[in-house]
Amino acid sequence: MFINRTPSDLLAVAAGIVGGALGHLLFQWLASQGFYGLILPGALVGIAAGFVLHRSWGVALSCTFIALTAGVLTEYQYAPFIADASLTYFLRHLAGLTLLLIAGGAAIGFWGPFRSRVRREAPSSQ
Repeated sequence: MFINRTPSDLLAVAAGIVGGALGHLLFQWLASQGFYGLILPGALVGIAAGFVLHRSWGVALSCTFIALTAGVLTEYQYAPFIADASLTYFLRHLAGLTLLLIAGGAAIGFWGPFRSRVRREAPSSQ
């Protein structure tokens, strides 16, 4: 597994999951007000996970996957296809602005935890 199962890594991933759930709820509220903020579930994954300092690349990659999943499932719940409501059909027909917003959320989902990654100090040669 590529996450170093340290408390800070697990906390960052858990924060990302909570951020994705909050982004999903915020998207639903905005959609009821007439706005389309599909970037929010993925972006809030990255923002929430970015508050936790960690040392693993795996956290950033995991949050990218969580952000993609949150964006796709949010859109699937909001606007499934009438012809065929299956998730497989939905995934095969994602395109346009929807795909761009989901990808933008995933990019923020990666960048948030990546920028908060604590780099290991190189041993000094004195």
